[in-house]
Amino acid sequence: MIQSTTPSIEGKKITQYHGVVTGEAILGANIFKDFFAGIRDVIGGRSAAYEKELRKARQIAFDEMEQEAAELGANAVIGIDLDYETVGGHNGMLMVSVTAVTIQ
Repeated sequence: MIQSTTPSIEGKKITQYHGVVTGEAILGANIFKDFFAGIRDVIGGRSAAYEKELRKARQIAFDEMEQEAAELGANAVIGIDLDYETVGGHNGMLMVSVTAVTIQ
């Protein structure tokens, strides 16, 4: 399935709009990841544990979005917008949501 952040796909004609589809993934971050991420905040550097969780959440959200689009009969998703939010008590969860309009 074609996926794009743009409102159209070069060389392709939109023949039917199926509506908006979404994918969400909320993954909990555990106390050890929080602790080591806090250390990274002080000394600098990247937090591989959080980066891995973000990649996993993004993939889950994209998979859900693609499945929903396919169920509507679409073969592409356009206008994808990625948003990352922290939710839950003490911002202990990561949420990734994607929203798109499907085309055929």
